[in-house]
Amino acid sequence: MANFFKPTLIFIGAGGGGVLRYWLGGLVQGWWGPTFPLGTLIVNVSGCLAMGFFATVWTGSVLIREEYRSAVLIGVLGGYTTFSSFGRETMALAHDGEWWRAGGYVLGSVALSLLAVWIGAAIASKLYGAGAP
Repeated sequence: MANFFKPTLIFIGAGGGGVLRYWLGGLVQGWWGPTFPLGTLIVNVSGCLAMGFFATVWTGSVLIREEYRSAVLIGVLGGYTTFSSFGRETMALAHDGEWWRAGGYVLGSVALSLLAVWIGAAIASKLYGAGAP
């Protein structure tokens, strides 16, 4: 039963996080306008803030069951923004004194992700004649 319970909680949390991202990002973007992706920026920063807070508290002074911790950190915050996991992993590398790896992870993540978006758009354009975003 435990093998089914944890993934189910993560699944439910991810759906809730995705809806929250959609709602908050859209609310902020509607207020701000299309000139800058402020909605996404707010979602990413707030997700990182929540990830840092909960990951620290729940593995320190306030222990909660691992499946509930995963439901929030992987599920809710993963559905809300994977950028929060990226921030946590980068901080873990830095905390362990792995500064070169942390820097490489940041630069590699940004550069390779942008390259992947460009390649994906180029493939779609070739296959379907679609324009880039």
